[in-house]
Amino acid sequence: MRNVFLLITLFVCSSCIAQDPYVKLKGERFTVELAETSDKQALGLMFRESMPDDHGMLFLFPRESKRSFWMKNTRIPLDIFYFDENLALVSVSENTPPCRTPRCPNYPSAGPAKYVLELNAGKAAELGVRTGDVLELHLD
Repeated sequence: MRNVFLLITLFVCSSCIAQDPYVKLKGERFTVELAETSDKQALGLMFRESMPDDHGMLFLFPRESKRSFWMKNTRIPLDIFYFDENLALVSVSENTPPCRTPRCPNYPSAGPAKYVLELNAGKAAELGVRTGDVLELHLD
């Protein structure tokens, strides 16, 4: 009887386990790491040798503003998506190359952005994203 109770409890509680945060863009789901603090935002995806195809990093800022990212110490090419406070796509820096030199270029948003999503290079073209496409957040 004790084992049955334990099994039922385990089954019920399995639905209580938090899911990894994810986003959806153009119907495709990406598990994301959240960069919510200035330390996490400064580190970003630096020093990573690879990232799974269905993963990314989501930068969360307290307010909308022009954003600019660079690729210093980032080893994998990325697509950088800039979204406004309504989660509408402002612009994309596609196929942003890693930077292996002391001076790295900046890749600015075309307008104010509150959210920035980094995915593996080529995803923007693969998804066929356009300005105004809406990002779905599932962070709980």
